[in-house]
Amino acid sequence: MSTYRFSAPLWQHPGEGSWYFVAVPEQISDDIADLTEGRRKGFGSVRVSVTVGGSTWQTSLFPSKSGSYVLPVKKLVRVAERLAEGAPVEAQLDLVDF
Repeated sequence: MSTYRFSAPLWQHPGEGSWYFVAVPEQISDDIADLTEGRRKGFGSVRVSVTVGGSTWQTSLFPSKSGSYVLPVKKLVRVAERLAEGAPVEAQLDLVDF
């Protein structure tokens, strides 16, 4: 299993809904794209296990228009970890099924 650690700010997607994301740094996104070539799921998604603070959950990374992946951060985690928009999020990603 491949593990990545990074810090990036939490941001809210404009438009309908209250989706919040953290952008995976470009170098890590490139590495994940290389490792998962030909094995990604629908929409180019990659299954991951994520740890932020004391919260661990499984989700998918999704490719963005910028070429980097974005990590959705659900409300339960934002509340439990007291994450606010613009605040840095210390995340650990583990690729699942690779």
